[in-house]
Amino acid sequence: MSHSLGIIIESLVAVLLMLTIGYCMLLNKRLQRLKADEHSLKATIGELITATEIAERAIGGLKHTVRDVNEHLGSQLTAATQMSAHLKNQLAECDGVIRRLSKIAIAARPLQEAPQAAAPAPRVSSAKAVAAAAEAFSERRRASGLAA
Repeated sequence: MSHSLGIIIESLVAVLLMLTIGYCMLLNKRLQRLKADEHSLKATIGELITATEIAERAIGGLKHTVRDVNEHLGSQLTAATQMSAHLKNQLAECDGVIRRLSKIAIAARPLQEAPQAAAPAPRVSSAKAVAAAAEAFSERRRASGLAA
């Protein structure tokens, strides 16, 4: 019996060794896949680092561009404000010139139109009044032969 007990124990140890070898082979395959994933992960991390560096350079360029735009925009706003003030002054001067031309046109009307002017006339906008006065003035000049 001791002989068969030895064979049973030896057989049991052989089976356990076979199971251990099979499990080791399974672990080896898993380790190989893990190493392959590690290489893939390293490549992905490298690409991510490269993309991050490119993004940082782009952000630096954008900051520089924003500074330039702010400087140019500020100077352009200042120039536009000055131009606006200049145009406002010119418009005020033009308004004065138009008023003076209106007074000249009214004063230069012939006396025949004076009784009609005494009647209350409907209010006409200043631009229309100036245009009408200029037209009347040019007609009188043509009639007297002084117009070109």
